[in-house]
Amino acid sequence: MTAVSRRRLLGTGALTAAAGAAMAASPAAASARGRAAAASADVVVVGAGLSGLTAARDLVAAGRSVIVLEARDRPGGRVYGLPLGDGTTSEGGAEFIGPTQDRIAALTADMGVATFPTHNAGKNVYYRNGKRSLYATDGILGAVPPDWGVVDLQIALTSLNSMAKEVPVGEPWKAAKAEEWDSQTFHTWSRTHSLSSGARFLMDAFVSSTLSVRSRDVSLLYVLHYIAAAGNAGSPGNVDRLINTKGGAQETRFAGGSEQVPIRLAARLGDRVRYNAPVRSVVTGDGGVTVTADGITVTARRVVVAMSPAIAGKIEFTPGLPASRAQLMQRYPMGSIAKFVAVYETPFWRADGLTGQAVSDSGAIDATFDNSPADGSRGILMGFLNQTNIRRLDAAPPEQVRAAGLDAFGKLFGSKALSPVRTAFQRWDNEVWSGGGPVGIAPPGVLSDFGTALRAPCGPVHWAGTETSDFWTGYMDGAVRSGERVAREVHAAL
Repeated sequence: MTAVSRRRLLGTGALTAAAGAAMAASPAAASARGRAAAASADVVVVGAGLSGLTAARDLVAAGRSVIVLEARDRPGGRVYGLPLGDGTTSEGGAEFIGPTQDRIAALTADMGVATFPTHNAGKNVYYRNGKRSLYATDGILGAVPPDWGVVDLQIALTSLNSMAKEVPVGEPWKAAKAEEWDSQTFHTWSRTHSLSSGARFLMDAFVSSTLSVRSRDVSLLYVLHYIAAAGNAGSPGNVDRLINTKGGAQETRFAGGSEQVPIRLAARLGDRVRYNAPVRSVVTGDGGVTVTADGITVTARRVVVAMSPAIAGKIEFTPGLPASRAQLMQRYPMGSIAKFVAVYETPFWRADGLTGQAVSDSGAIDATFDNSPADGSRGILMGFLNQTNIRRLDAAPPEQVRAAGLDAFGKLFGSKALSPVRTAFQRWDNEVWSGGGPVGIAPPGVLSDFGTALRAPCGPVHWAGTETSDFWTGYMDGAVRSGERVAREVHAAL
């Protein structure tokens, strides 16, 4: 492993004074004065999620010295192994990959992490208007439940796929109808282009399950780009690839959990990755940047900020960022999401002929998956608590969240679901270094007016994170793609 160069890349008195002023403005940083370590590198990467780690890997491979600063005590960011209380984990964050997600697949193979198919044998559960029904997913509708408004829904989905083809991947603001589509919410469009309550509910469920926001919160243009991005250069994106398990984004899982990928990648980078080091300030000078984090100050020629726009806005930049970037970070919020898992002695729902997948219009959980290990040695049900559902439980104690989750599982899968061996849940909206999930979203007007600032460097400050990806924005594949893109960008600039 190549040692990080110790040469100083920046050292002017003016820059040192500016860094000191930035530290003084932060109480946490001020308390660390006099004991903070000093380091230097060609590039400092802020964030050890998949995007930051991928950028660091590629820059090191290109011969650049790199230091990665991570606020948490672990790598992975929104990829997280949720402890179950028995020494094992289940995915508390991102967990699936599927067709056309080529870059996360390549990274997974490089890290030696095996994959296996998501359990998809049997029927799905649909709970709507107080009625529980079962449906197969191997028909022409795929994962779409057979609601009485399904014909209405199919017409709307066909329109969405057609419109998405007109959106340039990575540059939705360049679409011919960008202003029109970005001037309305997805809710407005869906109500105009559907008549049945069933179709409207399922379109709302599509947005909730993919973005963890209500359809009234997000721009139509953003949703269209999200659809367009669900592919690669050879396979245009479509709604089916987003919502389906077989042939879709939920097709495959990771042996040992998705967190194995960032854990192994961080291990390869070794002591280049510094944990418990939240970055407080970035000061730009003539020669590069000074990045101040808890316990360490790093001077570098370039900095990569690999995190969501909303969380990047917590960093103090001196001099201030261009208005377009600063205001983008004010306007790109995270969704509200938690994941609830219940562990059982066996995956009993399989014996009942069920996949473990469900969609519901009531209760705390609106979508579920079978999170059992590949060998089925025990059963794990996972449920998403999205947008309004988790906000209703914002101040609730763990016992109340557990009760709400089990009540939802019982309604969907029967009385056996009420007696798990153990439960666990991860609230991303209460997680300080994520602020929500699974991805930052754009309300109306944001992409048209500020979208070009998502990736554009601000001097020596470069941006990564799944929100900045062209294909598969919002997914692990998008995070990896953004890391690879920013590494090329930074290497060329050095």
